[in-house]
Amino acid sequence: MTRDSIWKSIDWVTICIYLLLVTFGWFSICGASYDFSDTDLLDFSTRAGKQFVWIICSFGLGFVLLMLDDNIYDFLSYLIYIGLMLLLILTIFIAPDTKGSRSWLILGPVSLQPAEFAKFATALALAKCMSAYNFTLKVSRNFLLVIFLILLPMLLIILQKETGSALVYSAFFLMLYREGMSGVVLFSGICAVFYFVVGIRFGDIMLGETSTSVGEFVVLLMTLLFSICMVWVYTKRWIPVRNLLIATLVPIAGSYLYALYISPFNLVWVEWGVCLIAVGYLSFLALSERHLSYFLIALFTLGSISFLYSCDYFFNEVLEPHQQIRIKVVLGMEEDLAGAGYNVNQSKIAIGSGGFSGKGFLNGTQTKLKYVPEQDTDFIFCTVGEEEGFIGASAVLLLFLMLILRLIALAERQPSTFGRVYGYCVLSIFLFHLFINIGMVLGLTPVIGIPLPFFSYGGSSLWGFTILLFIFLRMDAGRDKY
Repeated sequence: MTRDSIWKSIDWVTICIYLLLVTFGWFSICGASYDFSDTDLLDFSTRAGKQFVWIICSFGLGFVLLMLDDNIYDFLSYLIYIGLMLLLILTIFIAPDTKGSRSWLILGPVSLQPAEFAKFATALALAKCMSAYNFTLKVSRNFLLVIFLILLPMLLIILQKETGSALVYSAFFLMLYREGMSGVVLFSGICAVFYFVVGIRFGDIMLGETSTSVGEFVVLLMTLLFSICMVWVYTKRWIPVRNLLIATLVPIAGSYLYALYISPFNLVWVEWGVCLIAVGYLSFLALSERHLSYFLIALFTLGSISFLYSCDYFFNEVLEPHQQIRIKVVLGMEEDLAGAGYNVNQSKIAIGSGGFSGKGFLNGTQTKLKYVPEQDTDFIFCTVGEEEGFIGASAVLLLFLMLILRLIALAERQPSTFGRVYGYCVLSIFLFHLFINIGMVLGLTPVIGIPLPFFSYGGSSLWGFTILLFIFLRMDAGRDKY
């Protein structure tokens, strides 16, 4: 393909959205980091000046990526992945301690975070793996290989004590669902989130006068009801559903009334017994009818129970104290406005003070007086809300929505599995960053410290997202050769 034809095939709509986001992002960093004692926005000693340099470099990087033959990304996928994994391992040992983590490599005046670049490397490796001839996720060996490719960088980044960056890699499961992964896996992940939230949030609250934990009681009941729903979805047989409903609701309702009006006791014991009966009944059906679905649903029930009781250990023994506090603040278990909840509270104040039309560029009082910590990195969106108001914040979100919708369209029109899988990997990463970052700024998700694409200050973040996007744009530009 000639260079002239490349320029004709490039999706200029996506590039325009990219340029608008990067431009608005730079002005937001100017507003968040501006100091009235230094009126030069392009002073390279300031964060705005440094970000401008990173932006110019990212434009050059994007141009280079578009000029390369798109076959090179397919050919070098595994080599790039292996190289980035080795760099992640090296980072664990040589990176200095920065705010409790070892994730930044110091290269003279420049600091780089390899975890940001490992995203596109993992996406390329997944695309290469899943584009193999006759590949299907229904084969256990293939599915385990894909899971390994995702979990390896997550583990290495966790060892760098960057839990937030590691969680980003879970976004690849959205791509796996598009590529044929069983909906049970995605459903199980959603259930796990519900179990964790309910179990932790209501774990210490007692049900009436009994010694029953509301968290345990509700999660075990949800597990039973979800299992019964799965029996209907996967077998369409009413008799086992009816039997399971009777075996679940009658003893639990009866024991609840007994504990409430006669003699209080721990209702979880009854639920354990019901769960064992349900698992036994499902196993019997699996053997007698030779239907694998019953056995898998029984495993789901046992796995849900195991996950419930592992949540407490994970929350209290694995998570750091500051991470526990952040989750408690989000779940409404603690306020801590002077501690863990301070960032979110100040962010809400800043966004709310912007009103409908905002205070104007460089006129934000909350940001100028530095009330919001990390206001030019993780909490950059509060600057948008304060200076540009509801109108500006909505415009930014609309731009991101346009980018997401465009990425879906580009991914769906890819003629090769490699391009489609990579496209959905890019889409998944952007979606995760967008929802989690905006969510934590608004107090809807825990503060886990991930940047807002093209807005948060930092060269590693900007370059990482630029590489992700422009590799995909180059793949899309070469689609006609298929």
